Amino acid sequence: MKLRAITLNNVRRFTAPVTLANIGDGLNVLSEPNEHGKSTLFDAIHALFFKAYGANDKEIKALKPHAGGAPEVTVEVETPDGRFVIFKRWTSKAQATVHKGGTLIAQADAAEDWIAKLTGTSAGGPSGLVWVRQGLTGLTDGSKGEQAAALEARRDLMSSVSDEVEAMTGGRRMDAALARCKAELAQLATATGQKKAGGAWRTAADRVDELRSQQADLAATAQALHTALNDRQQKRRALAEVADPAAMAARKDRLDAATAAHRVAERHAEQVEGAARKVTAARLAVTAARTRLDALRSAQTERDVAADWATQTSAAKAEVSAQFATAQAASVAAQATLEAAEEALKTAQADQARLDRQTAAREGALRRTELTTRIAEAEAARAVIETHAAAAKTGPDMAAVQRLEQLSTALATALATRDALATQVIVTYAAGRKDGVQLDGAALDDGAAYPIPRGGVLNIAGLGQVEIRPGAGAQDTDAVQQAQRALTQALAALDLPDVAAARAAADIRAQAVTAQGEARARLEALAPGGIDKLREALAQIPAAAADDAPLDPAATAAQLAAAESGAAAAQSASRTAAEAFASLRAHLAGAEVAAQAARDRLNRAQASMAASGEDTADTLAQIMAAAMAELTAAEAVHAAQSTDAPDLAGAEAALARATSIEAAASAEIALLRPQIATLDERIAIGAGDAVEERLAECEQQLTAAEQTLARYDHEVAVLQRLAAALTEARVAARERYFAPVAAELKPLLHLLWPQAELTWTQDTLLPESLIRDGQTEPLDILSGGTQEQIALLVRLAFARMLERGGQHAPVLLDDALVYTDDDRIERMFDALHRQAGDLQIIVFSCRQRAFRDLGGHRLQLLPGAA
Repeated sequence: MKLRAITLNNVRRFTAPVTLANIGDGLNVLSEPNEHGKSTLFDAIHALFFKAYGANDKEIKALKPHAGGAPEVTVEVETPDGRFVIFKRWTSKAQATVHKGGTLIAQADAAEDWIAKLTGTSAGGPSGLVWVRQGLTGLTDGSKGEQAAALEARRDLMSSVSDEVEAMTGGRRMDAALARCKAELAQLATATGQKKAGGAWRTAADRVDELRSQQADLAATAQALHTALNDRQQKRRALAEVADPAAMAARKDRLDAATAAHRVAERHAEQVEGAARKVTAARLAVTAARTRLDALRSAQTERDVAADWATQTSAAKAEVSAQFATAQAASVAAQATLEAAEEALKTAQADQARLDRQTAAREGALRRTELTTRIAEAEAARAVIETHAAAAKTGPDMAAVQRLEQLSTALATALATRDALATQVIVTYAAGRKDGVQLDGAALDDGAAYPIPRGGVLNIAGLGQVEIRPGAGAQDTDAVQQAQRALTQALAALDLPDVAAARAAADIRAQAVTAQGEARARLEALAPGGIDKLREALAQIPAAAADDAPLDPAATAAQLAAAESGAAAAQSASRTAAEAFASLRAHLAGAEVAAQAARDRLNRAQASMAASGEDTADTLAQIMAAAMAELTAAEAVHAAQSTDAPDLAGAEAALARATSIEAAASAEIALLRPQIATLDERIAIGAGDAVEERLAECEQQLTAAEQTLARYDHEVAVLQRLAAALTEARVAARERYFAPVAAELKPLLHLLWPQAELTWTQDTLLPESLIRDGQTEPLDILSGGTQEQIALLVRLAFARMLERGGQHAPVLLDDALVYTDDDRIERMFDALHRQAGDLQIIVFSCRQRAFRDLGGHRLQLLPGAA
């Protein structure tokens, strides 16, 4: 498996989708400042692979943003079977899905099973073998539960590359454990792993098979009965509707009436068609006679009209020629008048412009005063912003204060939890005794409960002392110490003594931010475009000319109005004269064209008359009258036959509909009656067996039986695995188990220390000591940097072993080289590059400068979904 893209939504600070995309093979690096979300990304990946979608524990709750919402994580992975998109959402509307190429292939519990098969039981991910969380850089870090899980993962991992690793390697303890395991297994299963006849496992399995068969039979019978009842009800309703006597009579009457109407319509349609043919022939004869008569009359009329038009156009041409000469003289005179009026208007407009400049200068003085005042107020607002700038950046912000308050609350919770679970002392005094018992020098009150998490000494007046020692492991104070250490570190990072001081510093910062905001709002209101824009506007206001003689506004306006009126009148007169001149010129040309056209028309009319031959208008009129008489007679016959004629198309449609209705009803009746009889017989047989009650009882018994069988299945699987592990561990020597790890680890160790070797503990299967320069050094006395370097190299070796075993597991490192110096970190970078040839390694780090030289493929966390 290789990671290709990771998307978070509603995860801690990421209330909108963010994506880490384009994750390549080999070495990938995300190097960003603190609070950029690297550890959030790491925790989200861990939750997707190892937290069920229905989980709502503290780890899932820790993923929720402060604003609320359901955390969502999407990861795109690549396997030998292709690319898959895994999605999980927790808390609200919890969901888990797996898609391939846009197709859903698993969801809910099936998706969880798919993910489990993908990661494999020997991947070591949740145990921290190839996952390095920020702050857990050693091989023995984490809580007791995490350390126990890591031990089991190391054993599983070793079994995948060599043989099963077991802390017990022989002796009586191994023999006793193996004998007990086999004895318990023999009661349930045969030597070949089959269910033992007569055993509890076989009995439970037989009972489940029997109940499942009964359930299937009863469920099928109940479903068939429900289906038959519904089907019979529908068919009875349909039969009652279609076989009703009234409905049957109505269908027959409709069919008889439609048949008779259709016969009448057919006969009448034949008669109308014959009359229509006679009308068409008569109409064609009338049209031919009218065409000949109209042509003759049109030619005569055209000749007379053309002669009159030729006379009129000649007279009109003479009249237009006289008007054209008069209009030409008037246009010349109007143009001279217009030029004089325009000169007077220019003089008046110049005086009005001088008056406008004088008015603008007076208004500019007022505008200059206003802008000067606004500039001064804006400068004051900017000074306020600069005064509060330093305070607005000093001290913790509200997010830091909230973090401190959360840590303080966590410390109080841890103390309360420790005291609630601690050994308690309750003293009940005899009458007259009130303070006879003291704890560490303080008197105990009567009936009060005092927690003693670490033990203590009771002084009893007159009797002596009682020392209380809690048993080993009875009180776990790690949570209190961790909470106190986290709060102290957070306060130290902010250089503050306590949470109250942090709140006070945050209030000062918030007040400065508020003052800055108010000043910015005031500055924005006074100078939306900035103070420089106001200065530019001030510089653009013109100053009044000192030697410009003032004008009388009323006199200037009157002079301009008179000049404009005179110019407009002159322009109108000039335009009218020019238009009249142009119009008469066009009319003169048109008159000449019309006269020539009239002469041409007269010539064509005379030629058309000559082509009419010897037919006269009277002869053609008599022919047309005879044709009209024949047409009138034919139309009268056709109209008489067409009046109230039956609709043949409607009669045909009505007959087809009535015929289809009758046929469909008969077919439906013939089909429904035997079907209803069959359903009656089937329902009568099944109704008396109480199927529903028997099915419910069977399902309850099946649920209980399946739970019993599941317990036996689990018990047998555990016993078989345990027996196999114990048997294999007794055969192989412990040294063989560490040979593959040592072989993978040796070249990596030599990058840091030539000829160095590691020795391993038998119980934890972890490195025990480092041998270098002939000296054996226990791991726990080495520096923090050396321990984290060894831990990282061991994880790389395990990852390589997984890859060679056919199960590729990405190596995720979240600030895994915190204590490594500059020289060693360069060699650790070489080790990462050496292993990245076969592995996918993803490194998260806030040390941007140090990890700049790591190389590899650089990643970015970007807004938006992939």
